[in-house]
Amino acid sequence: MKRSPLFIITVLFIFAQSAFCASGNGQDEKSDFSAAAVNIAFFDRTMYYPSAVKDNPVYVNVSIKNTGTQTLRFKLADDRAFSLDFSARSVKNKFLPSNKDLIIKRSVNQTVYFREISIEPGEAYSFVENVKDYIQFEEPAIYYLEMQFYPELYKSKHIEILSNRLSLEIRPSPSAAGSLVLPIEEETGALLKPESISPDKVVEQTIVARQKSLWNQYFLYMDIEEMMLRNSQQRRRYNAASADERGRMLKNYKADLMQNRIDTDIVAVPERFSIENTSYGQNEGTVTVKEWFKYPNFSEVKRYTYKVRQRDGIWQIYDYSVTNLGTE
Repeated sequence: MKRSPLFIITVLFIFAQSAFCASGNGQDEKSDFSAAAVNIAFFDRTMYYPSAVKDNPVYVNVSIKNTGTQTLRFKLADDRAFSLDFSARSVKNKFLPSNKDLIIKRSVNQTVYFREISIEPGEAYSFVENVKDYIQFEEPAIYYLEMQFYPELYKSKHIEILSNRLSLEIRPSPSAAGSLVLPIEEETGALLKPESISPDKVVEQTIVARQKSLWNQYFLYMDIEEMMLRNSQQRRRYNAASADERGRMLKNYKADLMQNRIDTDIVAVPERFSIENTSYGQNEGTVTVKEWFKYPNFSEVKRYTYKVRQRDGIWQIYDYSVTNLGTE
């Protein structure tokens, strides 16, 4: 079939116009992302240590806000590893490696399922992510943390929105500093291992161990490092010390507790006690205990509030406060 020159020119013109419109729409869609503000903040902040991806997570709250005047649309993968990334660098500008599982996941050829999210002007979309799913922390130090958001998914990450920066402190593992003396059972010599028990049981066993002067069992569920660092002067010294010096400081602190030279309230021996209330969430909690201390002619009554924190599946006491309730 013959085509007239006018027909061919018309078809080419329509094709070119369609291509131009498609290109223009892509630019408009891309420019829309300039109205997206990405903010990260620590969620349920706690003490952070190397490794332990699941038991000691670094949770951050991710918020994507529409600061423009038009509806903001972007893709969000069901597996968010294909929608965002985290980067962390040391004060010496050395970047940390990505989590090995993340590298493997992204290297596999697979279908990425996603949803299209629409945010109206002034609104925000938020969710929580574990930074340790993205970054491999191996050494204690202070790091600068940022997040990269890919509104068109990771496979086309040339479209990238950068978040604000957070200062993240990864502390030395207490187990490494406290490994100078391993807790053992006094009678059998067997190595003591903390168990995954509830916060009220942790406090109960700690108080009973103190009543029986079983120091190894008393310290078993206590975060000695955090207890010592309740003192601001000790905290400054500890942060500036080497790993060996920190180990000696922890050892001396335990010795001072056993000699009743410091923090006398926490090592005081009650005649009896009663757990009044236990409240805890995913990683933090409090246990309130009423304790009686026997004297020749009276009993002094105090209310202890023990603060507990979960790490590696084990609850530990890391702080406390005392309220005097009078005498009986």
